[in-house]
Amino acid sequence: MYGVHTVQLLLPHFVGSIQRSCLKNTGEWIAKCQTFEGGFGSRPGTEAHGGYTFCSLAALILLNKTHLIDKEQLLHWAVHRQMRFEGGFQGRTNKMVDGCYSFWQGGVFPLLHHIISPGNPDCLNKDGWLFSQVALQDYILFCCQYPSGGLVDKPGKSRDYYHSCYCLSGLSVAQHSFNDTFVRGDQNNLIEPTHPIFNIV
Repeated sequence: MYGVHTVQLLLPHFVGSIQRSCLKNTGEWIAKCQTFEGGFGSRPGTEAHGGYTFCSLAALILLNKTHLIDKEQLLHWAVHRQMRFEGGFQGRTNKMVDGCYSFWQGGVFPLLHHIISPGNPDCLNKDGWLFSQVALQDYILFCCQYPSGGLVDKPGKSRDYYHSCYCLSGLSVAQHSFNDTFVRGDQNNLIEPTHPIFNIV
């Protein structure tokens, strides 16, 4: 979904006006992927998943089509993906925590805040995102660091570039909200803030 919108942005440079006719219903199709739970699946009728949810929401923001979705149900689904005991996020209902969802789920909150707060400035927390940023930092710092470098899905798993990237990205989301920065532990744990949609510094 996110890739679809990237193609839509780049297409005019290569083929001109074909962009509008080929991808004009992209936002509507993405909105159909929202499930009864509130998250987004890979296609209409599939299970809500953290990665697809982030990519769908980011694409809808870029397309200016967030009015097509149930934002309150999405928020309800997202806040219930952080696990109370571990502090990290699960990607789907009734699944285990995975370090990569630190970003895929945690990254949904700044996007939701961006689209909900203009019309409802008093309904959202002004001190931070609507998840426990401390608990997420603890999960990443205590459970996801591999002893010889890199980050992992969960303790006992092997390190890899994918989980290292998204654990660090999630750590950035957990450390930075609005104009505030909160770093758990030593200041050497501080990660640069990333762009909420593109996940780049």
